[in-house]
Amino acid sequence: MATALNFTPVLSWFDVAERDLPWRRPGVSAWQILVSEVMLQQTPVARVEPVWHEWVARWPRPRDLAEASAGDAVRAWGRLGYPRRAMRLHACAVALVERHGGGVPSSVDELLGLPGVGEYTARAVACFAFGQDVPVVDINVRRVLARAAAGEAEAGNPSPRRDLAAAQKALESVPGPRRPRLSAGLMELGALVCTARSPLCGECPLGDSCAWVAAGRPAWSGPAKRVQRFEGTDRQARGRLMAVLRGESGPVARAALDVVWPQDPAQRDRALDSLLVDGLVEQTRDGRFALAGEGERR
Repeated sequence: MATALNFTPVLSWFDVAERDLPWRRPGVSAWQILVSEVMLQQTPVARVEPVWHEWVARWPRPRDLAEASAGDAVRAWGRLGYPRRAMRLHACAVALVERHGGGVPSSVDELLGLPGVGEYTARAVACFAFGQDVPVVDINVRRVLARAAAGEAEAGNPSPRRDLAAAQKALESVPGPRRPRLSAGLMELGALVCTARSPLCGECPLGDSCAWVAAGRPAWSGPAKRVQRFEGTDRQARGRLMAVLRGESGPVARAALDVVWPQDPAQRDRALDSLLVDGLVEQTRDGRFALAGEGERR
């Protein structure tokens, strides 16, 4: 049973411990914050920072990216992984120009109407770019709330209704104007202190009131998490094929793709087919392959 906690200590801790991340600095636009939130999905900060700097220098406004090709976006995405995110950002930029005059809307509902913007991203942009008093929940926030309020070692399977309700309850423990900052502080606490494998409970601002610590830090009794394998997977094969296409300025022959994944031709074909279906790659009339928008379609 979750306990009602006062999360004010997180704010005091965050005022001192906050990392100097570029998308948190004054003058960063809502668009640039949106780009950072999409890039940070399932990707560490250290990998995102250099790519984010390149993107906002090259495409500081939605209109700038909308005028580029989807292939340009995918190539600039580099090795961040999950390159469909680059395609979605490009489609989002086009929609912002067509529907919102090139600006980023401030409400969660309007943000949810954009291509590739889901519940988390919409709430994160509304909160961090516009100061909206809305709960924002990522894996770090879920873990902090599971431990501090519910006494559980892990957050378990996601439940949007339950997770948002728990985050809203935490926000209501601090004054309204400070709630957007608490959302950021809870994320930071989960990233730096209340980590998944080696939590630093002695450094946690909630240590004296944390239900998990009070219970003796019991081990997680729920279902074990599945470890995602990467070596030898279709995802790795896709990445190898994409690396070839990103390294060329135009279409490439099938042979150039075959040589980067020779160990399993059937898997290579499946990976290439999935890239075509996802719209990341297109095939030219003469049978070569290119990034989206960079070759003549059949």
